[in-house]
Amino acid sequence: MVFSEELARVLPDDLPHRTRLISLASRHLELVEETNRVMNLTRIVSAAEAAVKHVYDSVRPWRHFQNARSVLDAGTGAGFPGIPLAIILPEVQFVLAESVQKRARFVEASVEILALENVIVEAVRAEDLLRSRRFDCITARAVAPLIKALPLFAEAINKGSAVLLYKGPDVEAEIVDAWAESRKRRISVRIVERYALPDGMGERAIVEFRR
Repeated sequence: MVFSEELARVLPDDLPHRTRLISLASRHLELVEETNRVMNLTRIVSAAEAAVKHVYDSVRPWRHFQNARSVLDAGTGAGFPGIPLAIILPEVQFVLAESVQKRARFVEASVEILALENVIVEAVRAEDLLRSRRFDCITARAVAPLIKALPLFAEAINKGSAVLLYKGPDVEAEIVDAWAESRKRRISVRIVERYALPDGMGERAIVEFRR
């Protein structure tokens, strides 16, 4: 697949290191495609869909991460959003946590091939990692409903971490469901950005948890 052409078409012009992202993200998507033949990494198979739903979606809210010194991608899967964000924010240290060992090994190999010096891969659950380490920011795309995510990250939030979660069109209902839990824990829950994916591929919102 010609991933570079689709990435050049859909990625915003104001992205930092945009040319680097097109080059390295194309290689990452090639690795995902190759590995997907023998291991289930993703159901997204077309170049256009991969460019939008994996890479564009990962980097669209980049401004919320640019001032962090350290970012934890909790449950990175095949490396999203951590790898695309790390490519355009080389001054930020990223830790990609993935508890499924096969996926973690794939991500680790991808990071080595892409020569991303600001990325570390940990083959553990994010919750376990957070017991001993603090991050300026925690993020996740494939995450539980907000009412379940709040308890997972509450201790890290109490230690000063901000949490930025990628959510879909049902985000308002999730916020309502989580209201009592967030009030009990004295954690602020708010939408900090909304955006539409190119080619009519869906709506996204970034939800922030913060003390």
